Amino acid sequence: MRRIFIIRHGNTFESSAQARRIGAGTDLQLVESGRVQADRLGAHFASLGLTIRRLHSSPLSRARETAERIAAATDHQSDGPLPWLNEIDHGPDEGRPEADVLARLGAKALANWDERGIPPPGWHVDAENRIAAWKQWFAQEGDGADLLVTSNGAARFALIAASRPAASLKLRTGAFGELVIGPSGAPELIRWDERP
Repeated sequence: MRRIFIIRHGNTFESSAQARRIGAGTDLQLVESGRVQADRLGAHFASLGLTIRRLHSSPLSRARETAERIAAATDHQSDGPLPWLNEIDHGPDEGRPEADVLARLGAKALANWDERGIPPPGWHVDAENRIAAWKQWFAQEGDGADLLVTSNGAARFALIAASRPAASLKLRTGAFGELVIGPSGAPELIRWDERP
């Protein structure tokens, strides 16, 4: 049996900072609270006693550092970044405060993104290729656990590719989801948006 853990990187902003829409165009480091989240994830996965098959991240610093901290806790070296795990491009909304993004797009467009994965106007998502990449990953053979560290924009397409809806496609920082590939080969959603 294969277990696939989809993990969102830790915080890149302190709680006192104004929330901004950050995507592939902004390569932020983890802040202290994000490092704590990454260490909690590492401790959690180490406590499960998993046979880790692969540990990959997106190319962004925040995902790579989260993966490195998980690697240190689990004694499984990072297997490096995968380009298709990279965050999306928020186009004209990159780096803008959330209030400005809401004013430009409207609540319905953001709800469609969070609930159905429909990108708002101006965002560059490449949903078709993202879905295909997740499906190819699910179709791989073998047993063990895959830990994939990514961002919120990329993670949601795992659920869409698996045809496994959740109440929301969002994955909070420092949270993870789990899918299991059983004998039928179809991914089954076990949990989504859980923090250790």
